[in-house]
Amino acid sequence: MARDLRGFIKLLEEKGQLRRINALVDSDLEIAEISNRMLQAGGPALLFENVKGASFPVAINLMGTVERICWAMNRENPQELEELGKKLAMLQQPKPPKKLSQAVDFGKVLFDVLKAKPGRNFFPPCHEVVIEGENLDLNTLPLIRPYPGDAGKIVTLGLVITKDVETGTPNVGVYRLQLQSPTTMTVHWLSVRGGARHLRKAAEAGGKLEIAIALGVDPLLIMAAATPIPVDLSEWLFAGLYGGSGVKLAKCKTLNLEVPANSEFVLEGTITPGEVLPDGPFGDHMGYYGGVEDSPLIRFHCMTHRQDPIYLTTFSGRPPKEEAMMAIALNRIYTPILRQQVSEIVDFFLPMEALSYKAAIISIEKAYPGQARRAALAFWSALPQFTYTKFVIVVDKNINIRDPRQVVWALSSKVDPSRDVFILPDTPFDSLDFASQKIGLGGRMGIDATTKIPPETEHEWGEVLESDPDIAAMVERRWAEYGLGDLNLQDVDPNLFGYDMK
Repeated sequence: MARDLRGFIKLLEEKGQLRRINALVDSDLEIAEISNRMLQAGGPALLFENVKGASFPVAINLMGTVERICWAMNRENPQELEELGKKLAMLQQPKPPKKLSQAVDFGKVLFDVLKAKPGRNFFPPCHEVVIEGENLDLNTLPLIRPYPGDAGKIVTLGLVITKDVETGTPNVGVYRLQLQSPTTMTVHWLSVRGGARHLRKAAEAGGKLEIAIALGVDPLLIMAAATPIPVDLSEWLFAGLYGGSGVKLAKCKTLNLEVPANSEFVLEGTITPGEVLPDGPFGDHMGYYGGVEDSPLIRFHCMTHRQDPIYLTTFSGRPPKEEAMMAIALNRIYTPILRQQVSEIVDFFLPMEALSYKAAIISIEKAYPGQARRAALAFWSALPQFTYTKFVIVVDKNINIRDPRQVVWALSSKVDPSRDVFILPDTPFDSLDFASQKIGLGGRMGIDATTKIPPETEHEWGEVLESDPDIAAMVERRWAEYGLGDLNLQDVDPNLFGYDMK
């Protein structure tokens, strides 16, 4: 597969997971409405080839299923993503090998790091067309407006690239940008993000911050940029580890920054510290409109693009959305890292319906009283992205944490709220969470849904109901003999049990 957006689109089309739309569509509300219906149904990616007022096609919903994200990362299923996590865990906290096999495994990871180093492309496709000065007009880009209450048109899947003015270390993030004029946009980033730190350093140095936006990149690069794992590696190296080979980079036409050579579009500009404009409101991942914030203003002076470029976009909102699918895939990658941080954790799951990080379900191999509470507290501090997780449910290792019916059973049969629920008040909180009494400050809840052992309980726990193993084995052997071999009992429709899932 070619390591660019076009190669991924070709792959999806070959697998029957892309629909080309030739009918005339509007980037204002209409594209998002069509895409949202596809997302709700787990439908194919879309390529709109006839967008009102635009010369470029729009690709959306490319990462609308976990399966397609796995393909983007050269994997076939989510379980394989854990192999990537094992590599990252080994790099994050390398331990002296105790056996020859461990030394061999670590050597393989180091070789993967060498292969993952980025390279240079001196004649990059992203420079095939160059537009500068008075000829630059960002309105030529088919930017979408997803919701009727949104303040304007947005960029959502652009790689936002900046550099530390002191160390020269680049940062690659995925931040929302709002179109403000034919040559300006505002960028919405949290103060803890790399781009915001670089802007503060530029202000201290008394200069402007150079900034480049790479649009229409290999989805694998987006996954690398969205991975908030505390490893001292660049996002380019992450992408190389994910893909198995180094990313080809090219120097910007007017900036001292590097961008993916196969980007469909590249926007080049600067931010003057202190120059801001109101940004928002926009629909966000919580399912509500966010507020209006003064955000840094980017002044663009150059745009380059490939011949016949494709514009890639997405939008936020109540799941399922593409960002939720990305979070599910990242969940798999985090798992080996989390196990290394908190040894008793067997598995963990961040349900999409809980906005991908607001609730976590953890399974542990319970060995001592109070262990579930310890695991919950350790989870909150294991990785920075778990700081905003409101609810942590801890279950026994034999519970399938990805089956909500089993989790609800554990909650109902193993929890005494007066004993097993604990709340941490006034902790750092997501500023987009309107449920909190104070913006930026809220509580967290831990729930121990494990089987209790003394002194957690003063009575014997009931014996779990299980089939007779001999009878179960006999029935398994005779299943076809009963005339039931044509029945598939693995894929169960939850609507048969009172759910209303569409």
